[in-house]
Amino acid sequence: MRAGYRRHMRAWGEAQWTGPRSETFLRGVVRRVLSRDEPQPWWMPRRVLTVVSADVDATAGVGAIWIEWRPKSPRMREHLALLEWYGEQWRCVGGGIGPEDDPAPPAHVDVLDVRNGAGALSLTGRRDPLPPSITGAPWISCAKVRLGRDVGHVLIGGRRIENPEQRRLIAVWTSPYVSRGARPVIVALGHDGAELSRIGPHDSLDTHTWARLREEL
Repeated sequence: MRAGYRRHMRAWGEAQWTGPRSETFLRGVVRRVLSRDEPQPWWMPRRVLTVVSADVDATAGVGAIWIEWRPKSPRMREHLALLEWYGEQWRCVGGGIGPEDDPAPPAHVDVLDVRNGAGALSLTGRRDPLPPSITGAPWISCAKVRLGRDVGHVLIGGRRIENPEQRRLIAVWTSPYVSRGARPVIVALGHDGAELSRIGPHDSLDTHTWARLREEL
């Protein structure tokens, strides 16, 4: 009975994440974020599918969602989804799926750790019948951010995002296609508002980590 129940839950979860249902699910997550609700649907067991983090920039009309499918299983898969407000509704424009690139928990992060996420061409750039140039088309990107205990919030360019309880978040932004490889400056600030570290558009390590490595040499 227990094994049958687990098979049923796996099949149900897979149905929610395949075909047209997946976009409906993602739109629901966006709606909850815009309503300042918990992004994890109450009806979806976390052992089946966990919404790690979701970020929506309503001004730019873009969003990103970080999902772990079967997070406690050796077969865990990570999903990143990018969405755009287009044609009066939220639409999935791209993303990625695969094993987690860094299974180390946030407890191993001193202050700030940024990992590449996903990127996709905006639907505006894809469907404009007369695009002036692909280099000027909007590009949607996201990054996964892990934070230390002393971080109160981060600045992603000009946007402020609070450090969540699990200290993992996803951040979304737009840029011209020609500069799609550059992310905004990301700054980690303490609970008192003091800057703790930052990482530039092309940096691989943040300033706090660089300073620690120099001390160790």
